[in-house]
Amino acid sequence: MLLITGARVLSPDAAEAPRADILIEHERIAAVLAPGEGPADAPRHDASNRLVIPGLINAHTHGHGGLGKGLGDTWDLALLLAHAPWLNGGRGAEEKRLSTLLAAVENLKKGATGGFDMTAEFPGPTPDGLDAMAEAYETVGLRMVLAPMVADLTFFEATPGLLDALPAEHRARAAALRMPPAAETLAAIARVAASWPHRGVALGIAPTIPLHGTDAFLRGCRELAEHFGLPMQTHVAEARYQAAGGAERYGRSLLAEMDRLGCVGPWFSVAHGVWLTDADLDLLAARGGGLAHNPGANMRLASGVAPVRKALARGIRVGIGTDGSSSSDNQNMFEAMRLAAFASRLWEDAAEQEWLGAAETVRLATAGSASLFGMEAGVIEAGRHADLVFLDTTHINWVPFNDAANQLVFTEDGSAVRDVMVGGAWKLRDGVVVGLDEAKLASEAQEAALRLLALNAPLRRWCESVAPHIACHCRALARGWRGARRLVAEAP
Repeated sequence: MLLITGARVLSPDAAEAPRADILIEHERIAAVLAPGEGPADAPRHDASNRLVIPGLINAHTHGHGGLGKGLGDTWDLALLLAHAPWLNGGRGAEEKRLSTLLAAVENLKKGATGGFDMTAEFPGPTPDGLDAMAEAYETVGLRMVLAPMVADLTFFEATPGLLDALPAEHRARAAALRMPPAAETLAAIARVAASWPHRGVALGIAPTIPLHGTDAFLRGCRELAEHFGLPMQTHVAEARYQAAGGAERYGRSLLAEMDRLGCVGPWFSVAHGVWLTDADLDLLAARGGGLAHNPGANMRLASGVAPVRKALARGIRVGIGTDGSSSSDNQNMFEAMRLAAFASRLWEDAAEQEWLGAAETVRLATAGSASLFGMEAGVIEAGRHADLVFLDTTHINWVPFNDAANQLVFTEDGSAVRDVMVGGAWKLRDGVVVGLDEAKLASEAQEAALRLLALNAPLRRWCESVAPHIACHCRALARGWRGARRLVAEAP
């Protein structure tokens, strides 16, 4: 038992932050009480000069991106995928652990207590790799879903017309690349799921992009999700070239194709969804699926702005994420909230009521994200997990304290975060991660990054030489979007 006293506490609707005490028992919030009403014999923590908010929940990230921050500048999504082999190549279990540990620490220190990690291993998921990444999250104490990001087609096979568009000197090498057979990858996930030992880190499954999976593979992912109760998330219609490519290959939208294969339901969330059509949104709503909105990465990679207001109007569950550190370069959910609110206001003809307000945005980054994965967190109320973030109200971001929601979204940048607890246990105290040598982590991560850059240098040179051809083809494919949309509309 622990009684948090003296704090301002964000209300469930995020509209206000009155003074209140929080009673914690058995890892959960037992009660939110008026000041002074707590049991006299309860141990107390004085949270004067603190605003207590529910832990932010990162609806979509990539722990393997932790070692890749700051690599790449004027890349769109196709270019990021073109460079992925050297960004993520050559990693053993230790590099996978370090990368995930970096992402976990940054999430924690910037106010996130959990999330969904679509993590990549090449050529496919391994028990040792997944254990190492789960242990990284357990070390920091985050409440996570760890979902192997998998495919049975390469980027070159998956993108319609790409192999034929490459110059001869690149075509043979690209055509020779292969992902493991679908049965091999699915069997590896099944073996891991059958004996998953990690209490605080749940296992998920993430067929990476619909185009990157054969029908048999995508059906197999759904069967695993159903058999083991795994949440599923997929990058759907993130970039315009993917949406156009889906219409060209399937004669229907990417989401409609996944639905045809039985993948779309309450267990499923779309990551990004920038180019979802109105019919897609109707389908997602009808099936009970969700949407993980990643405004920072969508802007960073020139993908566009997701139709969040349209999704919410249909009753679709929406959360907010940062994406990975190699696609948006940080794990700052405060920045993600700010960009989500700003992005909703970019449309010239958008009415004010279509914008995301501050309190609404906070709810999306907390309860909204939690709803995507069935997490009993995201709100400070009795029965929820005691996943709490303590912000210093004497910090310049909060002087003067005028409006909690507005300042969380428009002013806070993570620098006022002082303490974080997950399940009632302290994981960050006065800005320091509990039980972790951060200096040692920094040294080991820097050494690993330099080692990987040297190891992957030849592969990087090839990726850089082929990347302009990839960009040219994918942009041409995107320009055919109008025709592709007609194809989608006319499909049975």
